[in-house]
Amino acid sequence: MTALTLSTAAAPGLRADAIVIGVAKGAKGPVVAPGAEAVDKAYDGRLAGVLETLGASGAEGEVTKLPAPSGFKAPVVVAVGLGAEPEKDAGFDAEALRRAAGTAARALAGSKKAAFALPLAEAADAGAVGEGVLLGAYSFDAYKENGKDAKAKSGKAPLAEAALLGGKPRDKAYKAAIERAAAVAEELNRARDLVNTPPNDLNPEAFAAVAQAAAKEHGIKVQVLDEKALVKGGYGGILGVGSGSASGPRLVKLSYTSSKATKSLAFVGKGITYDSGGISLKPAGHNETMKCDMAGAAAVFAAVVAAARLSLEVNVTGWLALAENMPSGSATRPGDVLRMYSGKTVEVLNTDAEGRLVLADALWAASQEKPDAIIDVATLTGAMMVALGSRTYGVMANDDAFRTAVHEAAEEVGEPAWPMPLPEHLRKGMDSATADIANMGERMGGGLVAGLFLREFVGEGIAWAHLDIAGPAFNEGGPFGYTPKGGTGTAVRTLVRVAELAAAGDLG
Repeated sequence: MTALTLSTAAAPGLRADAIVIGVAKGAKGPVVAPGAEAVDKAYDGRLAGVLETLGASGAEGEVTKLPAPSGFKAPVVVAVGLGAEPEKDAGFDAEALRRAAGTAARALAGSKKAAFALPLAEAADAGAVGEGVLLGAYSFDAYKENGKDAKAKSGKAPLAEAALLGGKPRDKAYKAAIERAAAVAEELNRARDLVNTPPNDLNPEAFAAVAQAAAKEHGIKVQVLDEKALVKGGYGGILGVGSGSASGPRLVKLSYTSSKATKSLAFVGKGITYDSGGISLKPAGHNETMKCDMAGAAAVFAAVVAAARLSLEVNVTGWLALAENMPSGSATRPGDVLRMYSGKTVEVLNTDAEGRLVLADALWAASQEKPDAIIDVATLTGAMMVALGSRTYGVMANDDAFRTAVHEAAEEVGEPAWPMPLPEHLRKGMDSATADIANMGERMGGGLVAGLFLREFVGEGIAWAHLDIAGPAFNEGGPFGYTPKGGTGTAVRTLVRVAELAAAGDLG
């Protein structure tokens, strides 16, 4: 991880490989953002004009490098676009700062130290910049020759250190903002690592071992149900999905408790460590990225650990429903009926609709503890990607106010999300002549059908939300802002923010 510090040093005298400044898109051209006054002064107040001559406009994601002025100890100035200039006295929003910092951190791969002279009007701004730096500097190199050493030799190691100029090292609010940014970003990057790990090295047992190690490190209680325990407990959904694999399924329960807590939350994550589709095999071209089908469980795992690291005054339980969905002579077949942990029977019409089966068992298990609210996270349906694209996830819930609270939390932390309905007329499509319910319904509105299926396994009177992160969980395109190619860690920050709001009594 990149080292993050707050600094009161002036930009000209700071020894670093680069000074990062912000540039906004103004009505008449680029505008140098607050924080870069000393740099602009060294250019005789003409920095905006110089940048415009070099083609800079201040647009989001834009990076312009130029030689530092005479007398600076850093050799390079890196101007990063912040997007549209805010209204007078409004200031830049947190997400603009986060993305700009992430863009700069990516551009500075191979550098030992960079000074970030971005706008820091308050402690929250420092937290946003710090988070952006740490997320943008992420690199997954475990499977490259010599690991990170190979990166270092080629000059492409992640940025080693970032100093935030204008920060207040002795101010409690600034220190807390940086500490929060580090905890959340480190755990989010751990989730990214898990998503990026090849499925031959991350099966359910291996994932459970990672969770056990982290739980021990951070004082989190952990329980792992193996195949024998799942059979004894009657977890038919998880067992049914995992029955075709040589790697047995697991259900992992992570419990973080606070002596000061008055609220309890349960987070449930879909953890399909590889999804072939089972007997309903996926077509060619749809298998290559299916290591990412455990991104929901990775997000839940990371969020629980982050809550523990931040000592949040709320009880948080994470449920990781882990299985590998493979075709074999022992695999669940279309037409089979599974008896779920709740006692309800499910006719399996499509074995590639497996995520909802493992989640159903975990949701019912979570419900038995009667938390104040449950949120499940899953790369669940291609239909949600068709509806919302690759960068926005859908939010469904059994309570409109709770759905709104979760959606607002997501937007607050910079995770694009959109509230989706659960139309009652779609429930009829899952009626089965053989079982209590089928795992498939109408094709149109498939993402909503999946949400309605999950709702059947939530305990009565418990507020519940379902996050379908199928689109943004894995970035198959090029990196942007603080988002890398591959695993993104989507939903970690939303879950942490929900936990913070619950701790403060502001969740609603």
